[in-house]
Amino acid sequence: MAQGPAPRIADLAARIARIEGGARPDAGVIPLGVPAIDACLPGGSLGGRGLPLGRWHEVAADGMETELSAAPALFAGLAASPLARRGEAVWVFRRDDLWAPGLAGLGFPAARLVQVWARDEAEVLGVMEDALATPGVSVVFGEAGTIDLTAGRRLQLACERRGSTGFVLDRRPFGGEAKRLGPGTAAATRWRVASAPSAPPAEGVGLGAPRLAVTLERCRGGRPGAWILEAACVYGGGPGFYREASDDTHPLRLVAPLGDRQLATAGRRAA
Repeated sequence: MAQGPAPRIADLAARIARIEGGARPDAGVIPLGVPAIDACLPGGSLGGRGLPLGRWHEVAADGMETELSAAPALFAGLAASPLARRGEAVWVFRRDDLWAPGLAGLGFPAARLVQVWARDEAEVLGVMEDALATPGVSVVFGEAGTIDLTAGRRLQLACERRGSTGFVLDRRPFGGEAKRLGPGTAAATRWRVASAPSAPPAEGVGLGAPRLAVTLERCRGGRPGAWILEAACVYGGGPGFYREASDDTHPLRLVAPLGDRQLATAGRRAA
């Protein structure tokens, strides 16, 4: 019996997705819980918008953050924490300075985290490929410099094998200059993240919740944007520690632009 037009169209769409290096059509998305950001991200098969699953995403920074990568690691960890609750999470690094208790205090399920030390960037990418294709692994983080199209396509193929999601932190942990590559990339999204001033806690004692200046530079099927985000789920046991900010189900929340302008004005007056 001859196929109707609908199955043929679905088969053609799947072939195009494989050729373009995209994710499987049924991989879906995971909302970040911030409507302003989710509206800029592509839609999934169920109609919602969010971070595409079954693909890999690039998180970069500027200045000293390219060596330390604290802000990019915080953003990637919080954005992927719902994924880490679905399976195991693997973090591959060249410099052993990942502070898992800090991630746990911000809502990341550190008990599911597997840390792997690699000797160089090639080994980081190789371990990422193996981890992405491993049953039970839902998300993989890798700290490497800017990768070329060939390595990026290999990562994408690894993501497609089991629908796992990857995050590449553009990090140079021992210094050095960034690689000069062309504008092309196989990443589904590219983010640039920096630290932002925190607001004082309501009690006036201790530290405010961490804030990040996040820019979505590139997104397949979406559009760019820039926001100030705050960690919504923070925990601490006494003065000087972060306290639980809210009972939100998502680990990130948008900081109101009006509040930013008021804080900036107060800062200028004090100066």
